[in-house]
Amino acid sequence: MSLYPSVLFVLLVTMAAAETLRPGFYAQTCPEAEAIVRYEMMKAMIREPRSVASVMRFQFHDCFVNGCDASLLLDDTPNMLGEKLALSNINSLRSFEVVDEVKEALEKACPGVVSCADVIIMAARDAVALAGGPDWVVRLGRKDSLTASQEDSDNIMPSPRANATSLIDLFTKFNLSVKDLVALSGSHSIGEARCFSIMFRLYNQSGSGKPDPAIEPWFREKLDKLCPLGGDENVTGDLDATPKLFDNQYFKDLVAGRGFLNSDQTLFTFPQTREYVKLFSKDENEFFKAFVEGMLKMGELQSGKGGEIRTNCRVVNSQALDV
Repeated sequence: MSLYPSVLFVLLVTMAAAETLRPGFYAQTCPEAEAIVRYEMMKAMIREPRSVASVMRFQFHDCFVNGCDASLLLDDTPNMLGEKLALSNINSLRSFEVVDEVKEALEKACPGVVSCADVIIMAARDAVALAGGPDWVVRLGRKDSLTASQEDSDNIMPSPRANATSLIDLFTKFNLSVKDLVALSGSHSIGEARCFSIMFRLYNQSGSGKPDPAIEPWFREKLDKLCPLGGDENVTGDLDATPKLFDNQYFKDLVAGRGFLNSDQTLFTFPQTREYVKLFSKDENEFFKAFVEGMLKMGELQSGKGGEIRTNCRVVNSQALDV
């Protein structure tokens, strides 16, 4: 499928007409909003550390598809195929219940005030900070979409098989630079991924019937044991050597040929991205600064379409009234 559907053009040309985002958006209407989100994310992390990495990824998967509007969170309806079962999300994205818990707490404190789209942005920031990464001031004021599109998600979101060239082209469409691409890929500093995503790397890279030569031999043996041919492809492996800590180990692993996903390792094998991988592997502060800048830029993506403040992140308000 094309990575350049017309929806990207529409997204970019309408950004100027979208909501004006700013820090402290809820200072008067829900002054405890950010503290509530941080507290609920902390509870989720204590209960299951992997959940914060899962929630952090929601910002990527939501903002790239028609802007940061919480369309990702909508459940399917008889008249709409949402994004949860899109190719890049099905059997991959998880911990939607954490957002439900955050939203429930916000609704108790400030009914109908804080959007689900802003919850995603705040929760992603908190996931990084709670895992030892940088903290930053988020710009808020988004509205929630009234619909979602599985087709748009399938057309836009990159595959784990993606190479650096296609990733650069995709990010460029969103006015995100090569540096942004490499830094934001550092989100894989925490969390896990399924064997399903790397079977081709281990046993049939580029149709060769052989493993990806970029994989360091010792690491390949480890992956072979984790993900044997014919084994359970839903088994998960760590995305880097410190999967619960947000740090620059991810980039050190890429330099050593120990990237889990093809879309990760390609950042080191491709000349245009390699220098940033080297930089971030040596200087964690540079990585943190670039990551925050990229997250803020990504968070500005909006479609310019009208929206609402959902009371239940899984359904639009008109449907919530019918339940």
